[in-house]
Amino acid sequence: MSGCGGGDDDAVTFFFQARPEEARSRLKIIDEFRRRRPDITIRTIMSGPDPLQQMLTYCAGGKCPDVLMSWELLYAGLAERGVLVDLQGLLDRDPRYAAELHADGYAPLRDTFLWRGGQYALPEQWSGVFLYYNRKLFAEAGIQPPVRWSEAWGYAEFLAAATALTRRDSGGRTQQWGFVDAWVPYFSAACFGMNNGAEWFSPPVQPVRTNIGDPRFAEGLQFYADLAVRHGVAPSVGDRQSVSAQDLFRSGKAAMLMGGHWLYSEFTGHDGLDFDVTVLPVGPHGGPGAMTDVGSTGLAIAAASPRREQAWEFVKFATGPEGQALIAASGLFVPVLKSAMHTTGFADAHRGIRNLEVFTEGPANSRQMAVTPQWGKVEALLERGCNRVLRGAATADSLGGRTATDIDAVLRAAT
Repeated sequence: MSGCGGGDDDAVTFFFQARPEEARSRLKIIDEFRRRRPDITIRTIMSGPDPLQQMLTYCAGGKCPDVLMSWELLYAGLAERGVLVDLQGLLDRDPRYAAELHADGYAPLRDTFLWRGGQYALPEQWSGVFLYYNRKLFAEAGIQPPVRWSEAWGYAEFLAAATALTRRDSGGRTQQWGFVDAWVPYFSAACFGMNNGAEWFSPPVQPVRTNIGDPRFAEGLQFYADLAVRHGVAPSVGDRQSVSAQDLFRSGKAAMLMGGHWLYSEFTGHDGLDFDVTVLPVGPHGGPGAMTDVGSTGLAIAAASPRREQAWEFVKFATGPEGQALIAASGLFVPVLKSAMHTTGFADAHRGIRNLEVFTEGPANSRQMAVTPQWGKVEALLERGCNRVLRGAATADSLGGRTATDIDAVLRAAT
């Protein structure tokens, strides 16, 4: 992989962010595309820690990569600035491919990348969150978790399980946590709020208001915070700074971990770690089934690309049946097409997972969190308000005051 510059002036440049395992999987897809289309050269550009700023810098300097990895929470700002091509025009030119993609795909993922009526990216992977669990610890406690999104635990059942799975020594020190979170805590808390019957933002795409002040959403967020603050079945904010959730789960010191499929490769192949997956709990006002976030990344094409046609051929391959089948068999991503999701390659890549429906039914049970070009400002306000709740310095219903008012003002300014 190389940086943005140097030789291969006719190559299609592909900008993405990935951990080493993910990068290797992507290179397999690129190699297969090169084999099938030797007339098109692909040059990769790896993202740094701030992909949005890096993309904006490249594009402002006249060196915008041809194909850009797009995040559900970030792409709207690029679309609003005219950085991205509306792919609908390219789909209209290719109606058979567009019809196949529409029939084979999942609406929640595809619609995440609809901005002001334009399709600015095509989804390439599903990264919604769920619960990993340690099968040995669950068996020892006599606990059977749900296996499908339609059969979720209620909050009370989830708390009872987390409590039973938390172990303390005679001095009161926690030796084993019932629940740990490997994601962004206030994002996770929002999923608990959404699973109590209230969406985070209305509407999720181009929202005009936040619902963090909705009593149902606040109740779910408070339930998440209380796992650590009140019940002591999850590490506190301070505890999280001393050890990672992944390390706790990997070492058998946590029975459940909240995260996405991106952690799957970290947990496979570890002797003594026998794990499976289950779904998020549902609050008293939610359901009947559980839901998760869309958490998808997609592929977009730069409006300034001089190689738009070649870039489109690569995007079609990576997001279409051939590329998605490779992704499914890699085991590093959850594909976004039903045909790829139900291949033997996907099942073979997850041989240790008995509850495979948590993955295969995940996209259909996903909901958008928020798609707005003002996400950066909104996130800063959310982080400030939610972190006080997660530390136990405020209650979740307080977010319906100044925090909600400030966020709504930012959202209204963007419409």
